[in-house]
Amino acid sequence: MEMMALPEGWAVSSFGDVSEYIQRGKSPKYSDLSRLPVVNQRSIRWHGIQDKYLKYVHEDQFSAWDEARFIQEGDILWNSTGTGTIGRACLVRQEHTDPPKVVDSHVTIVRPNKRIVEPAYLFAWIRGPEVQQKIEDLATGTTNQVELNRSTIVSTLIPIAPVNEQRRIAAKLETTLAAVDACRQRLDGVAAILKSFRQAVLAAATTGKLTREWREETGAPAWTIEKASEVCTKVQSGGTPKDGFIDEPGVPFLKVYNLVGQKVDFANKPQYVRPEAHLGPLAKSRVKPGDVLMNIVGPPLGKVAITPDDYDEWNINQAITLFRASDLIRSRWIYMLLCEGSNIRNIELQTKGSAGQVNISLTQCRGFEFPVPGVKEQDEIIARVEYIFTFAEALDAKLTSARKIVDRLTPALLAKAFRGELVTQDPNDQPASELLAKLKAQQSNAAASRPKRLKTQKKPPSMTISDKDAIKAAILSLKSDHFSFDELRTQASVDYESLKAALFELMEDPRPVVRQVFDDQDKAILLERVKE
Repeated sequence: MEMMALPEGWAVSSFGDVSEYIQRGKSPKYSDLSRLPVVNQRSIRWHGIQDKYLKYVHEDQFSAWDEARFIQEGDILWNSTGTGTIGRACLVRQEHTDPPKVVDSHVTIVRPNKRIVEPAYLFAWIRGPEVQQKIEDLATGTTNQVELNRSTIVSTLIPIAPVNEQRRIAAKLETTLAAVDACRQRLDGVAAILKSFRQAVLAAATTGKLTREWREETGAPAWTIEKASEVCTKVQSGGTPKDGFIDEPGVPFLKVYNLVGQKVDFANKPQYVRPEAHLGPLAKSRVKPGDVLMNIVGPPLGKVAITPDDYDEWNINQAITLFRASDLIRSRWIYMLLCEGSNIRNIELQTKGSAGQVNISLTQCRGFEFPVPGVKEQDEIIARVEYIFTFAEALDAKLTSARKIVDRLTPALLAKAFRGELVTQDPNDQPASELLAKLKAQQSNAAASRPKRLKTQKKPPSMTISDKDAIKAAILSLKSDHFSFDELRTQASVDYESLKAALFELMEDPRPVVRQVFDDQDKAILLERVKE
């Protein structure tokens, strides 16, 4: 990693030089509940450990974790595998260590040497743009999944400020980033208020409250309740073209993913069908501009849109139903009724507790009960709602802009911190280079004073790829056909890199004894013994 120009008194070091311990966890045998929780990728969040996602080590394996593997205050837990989770980290605080916890094999413990680096300072560097924007470059893919291996973490560089300045930086970041998080939460609250506001307006509109006085003043006719099939000229779901899709020119074909934000987004994976199919097998679901569309397969249900006039005609698949207005009902009124969602909620309550998808049948769509005022009152309601929603949309635009600004604040503050611009520098602080040199000298002296090992005490050499027969024997001796990399490593008593290399050679054999599979339940890659 290329390092920026350093402020006065700073020095460059590596994670390995400023840490006392860097180690991936182990894959345990799990229990539904025990006295030893396991921190996994999902439970690690930037703000800390989310207890609801913790797993538990089976009591039979408690003794397999030595003292160093238990998380300690000041540790950084760093997700080291997984799309969408790799690179996320948390700083262990005192409350996280009660009860004691360990980490699984997808998480690396980075334990800073507190004489050299403040834990919160190291955590801020991991969280900052210099590291997070280069996670993909730091990661390797040698095990068919992106991962941060130990050697990469050990060699990762970090700018080291004088220790006292690190503490000032960490304290300043704690207060400023807390303010940023509070601002983000308030913006999320505004988004929730706007959503509730829109829903309240739709509820008032579709129950007659919005135009109660107007109705009394004009003597408008009373509302009636009608089935969708009685007031729409057509209520119809779509199908799938048997001859597939074509490139433009053709008839635009809509799927559920084209219904975004209660509008049609055809730019999202556009597909077309042949005109012959549109006029033939798919003729029943020909869609015209102004038709109201709603998805009938979920969750979630309730995606609604009015078909735009970008094309003269469209078509839809079987997960969407069209509602076509008549002289009795406006398209915008149908749209408001479906967005308000009473009919959909009633069906969801009826099917609550059923497994899998929640589907609405075409018969149920045709049986939707629509409150129908006179067309003049419909026009009045539509005009009022659109006027109110214009202000809501303006607020939405400002909210989106504010969120973008807030999202840029955290990386900007972190970048500023490591340029030496967040806090004042004190010339009386001991330069980091002196402290690092002193530590290195102490380590060298300690190494020199240790007695040399006798030849009989020498550690056996690591297993190489040529020893794959021994690994094959270990695979065959395992009790289960499905096992983790760490379980095999324990059985084979071999170092990480040698086992990994040997596994790839075994999987490339003409008659492989092992292969990789994805476990849907644990969302992880496991090894599977191939049966003869």
